[in-house]
Amino acid sequence: MRISDILRVKGERVVTVSPEADVTELLAVLAEHKIGAVIVSRDGDRVDGIVSERDIVRALAARGAAVLTEPVATIHTTDVRSVTRDAVLDEVERLMTERRFRHVPVIEDGSLRGVVSIGDVVKFRIDELEHERSSLEEYITGERA
Repeated sequence: MRISDILRVKGERVVTVSPEADVTELLAVLAEHKIGAVIVSRDGDRVDGIVSERDIVRALAARGAAVLTEPVATIHTTDVRSVTRDAVLDEVERLMTERRFRHVPVIEDGSLRGVVSIGDVVKFRIDELEHERSSLEEYITGERA
């Protein structure tokens, strides 16, 4: 299985925020879209960074509520690991586990084409296992749905 299989179901829509937006605006974007991380991008096409709920919590713990008026650029991660649509799902799972991050941008020809979260991966794996279970049950019982 490849990342393209997840994007085919999930879609390629990506929420971005400008590095100049303040952290309060970032919080509104996360809440509005019910997501845990957002791509930081000046143009919505190139990845300048990524910022997650964890980044916000760490910044608040270190610097207090003043962080809320700071630009996103002061708290986002700039060393972003990305994958392509052709990336093998097992390798992406390993990357996310070893590097301890939950979101990975999908980039093709230098342009942002999607974001895959650990939740997307888990959902895909559960659906895959459910389909396999159902197929085995049909095989064993001889029943076809």
